[in-house]
Amino acid sequence: MTASESALTINVGDSRVSALYARPERPFATVVLAHGAGAGMQHPFMGGFTRGLNDDGVATLRFNFPYREAGRKFPDRPPAAIATWRAVMDEAVRQAEEHADNGPIWAAGKSFGGRMASMAVAEGMDAAGLVYLGYPLHPPGKPEKLRDEHLYGLTLPMLFLQGSRDTFATRELLEGVVSRIGPSAVLQWIEGGDHSFSVAGRKRDAAEIGADLAPLVAEFIRTRS
Repeated sequence: MTASESALTINVGDSRVSALYARPERPFATVVLAHGAGAGMQHPFMGGFTRGLNDDGVATLRFNFPYREAGRKFPDRPPAAIATWRAVMDEAVRQAEEHADNGPIWAAGKSFGGRMASMAVAEGMDAAGLVYLGYPLHPPGKPEKLRDEHLYGLTLPMLFLQGSRDTFATRELLEGVVSRIGPSAVLQWIEGGDHSFSVAGRKRDAAEIGADLAPLVAEFIRTRS
């Protein structure tokens, strides 16, 4: 049975953001999940992914960034996004302590959300590991504008799930970045997938696409917990 979600409100400085927490019975880990730049936590991909993790024994906490909460389209600048990540991770720790869950707490994000998680960790945020659901290594068509500098100082486990047709990460460039990070980073290609992990010729809705990625993430966390 899928775990039910509880609505939360989390304080971030002078503002507040919405979140959804779901906890299956005796979870072995918690994954905190941030959305991408163009869609909030209620997007079907986010729901499908978190429900898939719940079914596999992982508690989840997904949340909105302040810009999305306020109905704005342009993403928050890194300082605001990182502050949000810190506040939400603190809430995840509080939830784990309240339920006497001793498993690791991982940070994950779709595109922008994952990049902001990695920047937060680079600035000292504690996390057991990082999961990137389509890392935005560079803007489409601009491979010279890499967003990789902060990644090389990270030593925690990292899983890069990336569509092979993702225009935000040229295959050769991303493979080079992951190789330079070292053995703590693992890159897994979703063959035929674009930035949303849609595969041409394979008709699936966004919730199903997200759910299909969940077992890969749950297994990665199991092997590194």
